[in-house]
Amino acid sequence: MIKWIGSIPLLITLILVTALAVAVADTEKGAEEMTLVGGEKGDVWFPHRKHQDNLGDCKICHDLFPQEAGTIQKMKAEGELKKKQVMNKKCLVCHRKMKKAGEPTGPTSCNKCHHKK
Repeated sequence: MIKWIGSIPLLITLILVTALAVAVADTEKGAEEMTLVGGEKGDVWFPHRKHQDNLGDCKICHDLFPQEAGTIQKMKAEGELKKKQVMNKKCLVCHRKMKKAGEPTGPTSCNKCHHKK
C-alpha cells in the first residue's frame, strides 16, 4: 500500500499539466460570442463557440480570413474582402446546405441575423 505514495507527486503534476493545457486551448478559441459589423441592415450577433463546437474545423470559415479580432472589417477596408463576401459565401451557403440536408442550422435569410439598434 505504501508503494503508490511515491506516485502522488507525479499524479498531481499530470493533473496540473492537463488543467493548464485545457485552459490554454480554451483561450485560443477566441470569443464565445461576438457582434459583427453588418452594414446598413444592422449588426450580426455571432455565436462563435457554438460554430466551433458544431463544425470542429476552424478552416471551414477561416480559410477566407485569419483568426484575429477585427480582421473581417480590416480586410473589407483594404479591399481584400468584398462587402457581403463572408455572409454570402460562408454563412448562407453552409446554413442552406444544412437546411436542405434536413440538419439543424442557423438562419437562412438576411433579416434573421441582422439587427438594427
